[in-house]
Amino acid sequence: MRTSLCLDMRASLPPPRPSCLTPTALACWLLCVSGAVFAQAAPDSAQPAFGGLGLRATPSLQEQVPEGQSALIVTGDELTNRSEFEMGVRGNAQLRRPGLSVRANELHYDQFSDQATATGQVHINQQGNEFSGDRLRLRLNASQGDFSNVNYKLLANGAHGVASQATFLDSDRTLIDNATYSTCPIPTDPNAPPPWVLTADHIELDTEAQVGRASGAKLQFYGLTVLPLPNMSFPLSSNRKSGWLPPTFGLNNRSGFELTAPYYFNIAPNRDAMLFPTLLSKRGVNLGGQFRYLEDNYRGSLTASVLPGDRLANNDTRWSYALQHSHDIQTGIEAVGNLGLNLNLNRVSDDQYWRDFPRENNSAAQRVLTQRLLNSEGTLTWNRGDFSLLARAQKWQTLQDVSAPIVPPYDRLPQLAGRWAKSDFGPGLQASVDVDYTKFRADRAYTGQPNAERSFARFEISRPWEQPGWFITPKMQYHASTYRFDAPLADGRTSYSRSLPTFSLDGGLRFEREAKFGGQNYTMTLEPRSFYTYTPYRDQSQLPVYDTAAYDFNFATIYTENAFVGNDRIADNHSLTTGVTSRLLDAETGAEKLAVGIAQRYRFKDQRVTMPGVDAYSERLSDILVGGRVSWNPRWSVDSVVQYNPKLNRSIRSTIGARYSPSPYRTVSMAYRLQRGQSEQVDVGWQWPINDLWGDKGENLGAGRGQGSNRWYSVGRLNYSLRDSRLVDAVVGFEYDACCWIGRVVFERLQSTTVTATKRVLFQIEFVGFARVGSNPLQTLKDNVPRYQYLRETVETPSRFSNYE
Repeated sequence: MRTSLCLDMRASLPPPRPSCLTPTALACWLLCVSGAVFAQAAPDSAQPAFGGLGLRATPSLQEQVPEGQSALIVTGDELTNRSEFEMGVRGNAQLRRPGLSVRANELHYDQFSDQATATGQVHINQQGNEFSGDRLRLRLNASQGDFSNVNYKLLANGAHGVASQATFLDSDRTLIDNATYSTCPIPTDPNAPPPWVLTADHIELDTEAQVGRASGAKLQFYGLTVLPLPNMSFPLSSNRKSGWLPPTFGLNNRSGFELTAPYYFNIAPNRDAMLFPTLLSKRGVNLGGQFRYLEDNYRGSLTASVLPGDRLANNDTRWSYALQHSHDIQTGIEAVGNLGLNLNLNRVSDDQYWRDFPRENNSAAQRVLTQRLLNSEGTLTWNRGDFSLLARAQKWQTLQDVSAPIVPPYDRLPQLAGRWAKSDFGPGLQASVDVDYTKFRADRAYTGQPNAERSFARFEISRPWEQPGWFITPKMQYHASTYRFDAPLADGRTSYSRSLPTFSLDGGLRFEREAKFGGQNYTMTLEPRSFYTYTPYRDQSQLPVYDTAAYDFNFATIYTENAFVGNDRIADNHSLTTGVTSRLLDAETGAEKLAVGIAQRYRFKDQRVTMPGVDAYSERLSDILVGGRVSWNPRWSVDSVVQYNPKLNRSIRSTIGARYSPSPYRTVSMAYRLQRGQSEQVDVGWQWPINDLWGDKGENLGAGRGQGSNRWYSVGRLNYSLRDSRLVDAVVGFEYDACCWIGRVVFERLQSTTVTATKRVLFQIEFVGFARVGSNPLQTLKDNVPRYQYLRETVETPSRFSNYE
């Protein structure tokens, strides 16, 4: 026998009741209307028909039921009746209403008190969240009640646990006592605890705010308490939440033991902040913070820290700050258009800051502050059509080291620049004009030359012709510069002017033929190219250098008019560069499988304009550049460039790199770099599952999901100097993925000067979906290991209880 009851408790009276109350007639009547009572019993039922229960929609009952209550369906093997407004179901009892399902061995419902009582193997599904236990009392309309000896599982993140008592405060909040919480898979052995678990005297689960709040809590890892948490809150999803982040700790050779207890402020969906006080055992307490904001037309962040009384620095106060701001200014004037404002301000307290606080706090801004050259600049830009303008103020802070001083770059206070460029200046013509005024300032004790104001202009016009099999581009340039110095030059001049033209002619051919290798169709190309340039000589040997350096000699720069980047040197070129490139392309996709090239420059006369301290180039033939790259399939690639000197019959510079990446989390890269007489290094980076050694290949779950549980990974990067026979930089670590937790240990050694290095040991346990405890090595791995992949990729803004990055 099976019986079902349907109660619609909305405050509206049913239509007149039919005179015949047979079960079939009553069922038909109630199915056709809303606001009625429906009952159906099997013909062989020993219980009276539903009309005999006396459950009917009377005006007095309707007045007791609040408006908006939805239909209630009760089913079971056997109906029991205590009174006209109280019913019971025994055997496979089930109560259902939108958003709620209750199953039990026995269930009773009182309509006047709106209370349901269930006993024996009780199971609740409340909007996807599941609870099971011994005995339930629940007021349906208010979603209030209590539940004893509870097991629960949450829909949002799969978290689960047990509790001695669950109190339903409303439809979204549940208070559980003597409770556990974990996101690990439910163990098959009911007596076995999950690998990690949060135990607490009380936990409040707020599914509307997606937040859990615990008191008297402890985070246990395989039975060992790793983090006592008297009062805490944690996310039930990836939504951000204000509160304490897990503490991080680490050890390095300069500051000793480090302990950071961050606090996160979720101010608004587009604003947040974090405080990160850090205890340094050798130095004191460093107080840091970060504020971020994002609006429709501006965005940015401010990071700052202060360490009062550094015990390792004569009790001096150490500090730093970094501000990044980007703003699209809407002028509201159509003739003016919009402006762009960018600020990038970085400052630290002293010259030793970069060495004492390497990679501070793992934030992007703080990593900038651990360099020796700190840039602070403000830029205002405008562009409209073919015109663009720029105004900049730039000032550098150079952190000097007495054992290795560096020449500081020049401040630009101010720089004003403009550009006009038109691609259809005439029939096929392209033209542009660049102007620039800059006032350069720097410490003359380091630069050894006067400061100056420089005005520069460059005019350019070209006429490219291009067809499928060839191209040719003649180009004319005119350079004009004027300098005013704050001190006389070696020849006594306090000003200098220079103007000279440049002509270039760039042209090439492209030949193609079909080819077939290994049954695969390819397109093979042959692409010869010639580049001629001429610039007359002007003596620039007495002219200081402010923003100019020699180009690196490679395949990109060998086909350029000027051998220098910047505006203080214009090379006196009279040369012809010839080269040829051949490619092998996939005939169907066009993907490049192989490319090889060779190029050499011939000088018709010596290049006399050079950088200070560099001799004139007297060789007619330059070194030969030979390069190639192979990407036969996505799993591996090889890239190499060699600069060969035919006169010495040896290579001057060589770079050879190879990468093998057969699948996610499997990558190995190697590089050999030689610069004759200066350096020779080997660089190796990798991320690879150690389980492969014993034949366990894991699962291909995709990037950001790991390769299954119980997997070991080795990760690292080694940079070794063959010339000095020593290790320069090293990052070596291991990761263990246990599915619901990940362990990481990483050793880092980074060279800070020729004789000193910073060493750190980073250890972390990530409780997946809950917290990371320890010193975070993820940014170190991402910065150093080529193509490193997170075992758990963060695809949304990190929740407040994961490390803020």
